Amino acid sequence: MLKKIYLYLNILHKKIKSKKNYYSFSGVDIAINDIFRNNNNGFYLDVGCQHPVNNNNTFLLHKKGWEGVNIDLDQDNIDLFNFSRPNDTNICAAISSSIKDTDLFFYHKKSPINTIDNKVSNFHKAKISEIKKIKTNTLNNILRLSKFENQKFDLMSVDVEGHELEVFLGFDFDKYSPSIIVVEFLDLSLSKIEIKNQNINNIINSKLFKFLTSKNYTLVNFIYADLIFVNNNFKK
Repeated sequence: MLKKIYLYLNILHKKIKSKKNYYSFSGVDIAINDIFRNNNNGFYLDVGCQHPVNNNNTFLLHKKGWEGVNIDLDQDNIDLFNFSRPNDTNICAAISSSIKDTDLFFYHKKSPINTIDNKVSNFHKAKISEIKKIKTNTLNNILRLSKFENQKFDLMSVDVEGHELEVFLGFDFDKYSPSIIVVEFLDLSLSKIEIKNQNINNIINSKLFKFLTSKNYTLVNFIYADLIFVNNNFKK
């Protein structure tokens, strides 16, 4: 009972604290919601979901009836999703291109920068409280074992602190074919201040951009570090 009360208060606090009309870090969910303004029962795949309300790219869609898969490497975050989105499929896992043993650079519970990418760990320059040994999984493997095994996704959101390309390498684009992809892009050669004002050249020269365009996606916008790609076969 105490755990349920804690979970409820945690989510309620985030809703009250947010007086803005968006919930994602950058406001990218406003753009996403506009693209899908006529779709009230779509499906999302959120990798690196972190919190069900605060800084979340799918909460606006969830509010209007969408459902989907939420994946995060912190069990405390997944507990929040299980409480607030019980009809979703909520999974604690570290996603990569293959199943392997690796290090988790852990800052603290519910930290948005817990990561399995040591380059990003150095970039944030935050104090690591613990390095945990974990086993990664792939999106293909996780989805194969879920009720969404044959589901075409309307939205795919990926924010895994520098490990985004590895996530995509373990994902079957032909099978799941997301209409819109929102992905965080961190150019680690820049400072945090510069990332807020990164130019298009940094993006189009990245491996991430080249990979997604090779998968039949077009970059249509970027807000702060969030890139919005549209499937070239998508009809709004």
